[in-house]
Amino acid sequence: MILDRSSAVPIYFQIYQHLLDQIHSGALQPGQPIPSEPELASSLGISRMTARQAVKALCDAGATYSKRGLGTFVSGSKQVKTSTELLSFTQETKAGGGKPSSRVLAFEQVRAEAEVAAALHLEPNAKVFHLKRVRIADSVPMSIEECFLPAKLCPRLLETFDPRTSLYQVLAENYGIRMTAADEVAEASLAHAGEARLLGIKKDSPVFVLTRISYAETSQPVEFVRSTYRGDRWKLVSRLTRNQRARRNTAARQPVAVLTAEPISDRRRFAAGVGNDHRPKIAPNPTHKQEEL
Repeated sequence: MILDRSSAVPIYFQIYQHLLDQIHSGALQPGQPIPSEPELASSLGISRMTARQAVKALCDAGATYSKRGLGTFVSGSKQVKTSTELLSFTQETKAGGGKPSSRVLAFEQVRAEAEVAAALHLEPNAKVFHLKRVRIADSVPMSIEECFLPAKLCPRLLETFDPRTSLYQVLAENYGIRMTAADEVAEASLAHAGEARLLGIKKDSPVFVLTRISYAETSQPVEFVRSTYRGDRWKLVSRLTRNQRARRNTAARQPVAVLTAEPISDRRRFAAGVGNDHRPKIAPNPTHKQEEL
């Protein structure tokens, strides 16, 4: 690489652009490490600070990601989260060619807080199972997922379920509970310090925050989920339809999720697991497309 030191273009940006071109051309493949800051500084005769700026710009653009103590690596293509199919994280990750795994943060029986009880049509303080996990694809933390299930529907879940495996599979096989529809709200936000630490990203990095109510074949709400997805590793894909008059000439499909740009007013309350009265509420929709998991 040859730097033009007389150019008005900053040195760090020239390095950034060169590495980005290598990524786009395929010279640097997903998962492959890029030169470290000391290597860039030594080979190009620049300061460590300038090298750090170039690497940071790549990470901020989502082209690379850093692993503490290991280095900086080329990002793969973003995983797709569709709003027309009800898929578990395991299914979404496998569909994208990745290897899913989980790090369990909590698995316990608790009393339902107000937001959870309302979503699951339970009495206040009813018993629910609380499962919180960091969801991982190919050894990279991708999302933080927190779900709640009515304890009365799967009373021995603590004894029969390994939380590192697929929850939907165990619910179907052991309790006959199959998720067939869901209402999901997606919001754009910034990662607070706790989320950033768990996801291996910087504080205030862009994230998607998803709130979902899942329904069984009987249309009973059986799962309430709050998730935080990395914005640099996921993209949301929706199928849109035209208005009622236009549907006469086009095949229509009822969307399962709503994507809104409304900001979350209180991230600390969400992180603490406390409901936010300003967050959009989800109402059941009986016309959802059904997908068996």
